[in-house]
Amino acid sequence: MKDDSLDLAAAQKALAAQPFSTLLGTRLVAFGEGEAVLELDIRDDLRQQNGFVHGGVLGYAADNALTFAAGSVAGSRLLTSGFTIDYLRPADGTLLRAHAHVVRAGRTRVVCRCDLSTLNATGTQTLCAVAQGTIAVPTTRVRTDEAAER
Repeated sequence: MKDDSLDLAAAQKALAAQPFSTLLGTRLVAFGEGEAVLELDIRDDLRQQNGFVHGGVLGYAADNALTFAAGSVAGSRLLTSGFTIDYLRPADGTLLRAHAHVVRAGRTRVVCRCDLSTLNATGTQTLCAVAQGTIAVPTTRVRTDEAAER
């Protein structure tokens, strides 16, 4: 494993360091071996005008899950290079789950896929979107807030 490899606890700490993720109440419930699962409770303030989960929330969840999946094999120094998302049906329910897995891990790029599903009150899961992304593994040190202050 790499020197900057993560376990579930370290990955959860990284998620907790993201103010937007904290605002949404996102939880990292599984992490490792090329996979990551993020969950968040669906609240009324995450819905759009028709009552469904806003597409931006789905995009956020996909982006983060893709990057965490990549981080499980490539370490913590990563940047999303790009991703696409296809919305399959309106997202509604009580819980949003983003389950991402690594398709191919290269030296400088990691390609991942993500299924976004909602669960209702009885636990029925419904696939509402799919995403695919490329995560960059920088060859130079990623600048952190601490480094930016120097």
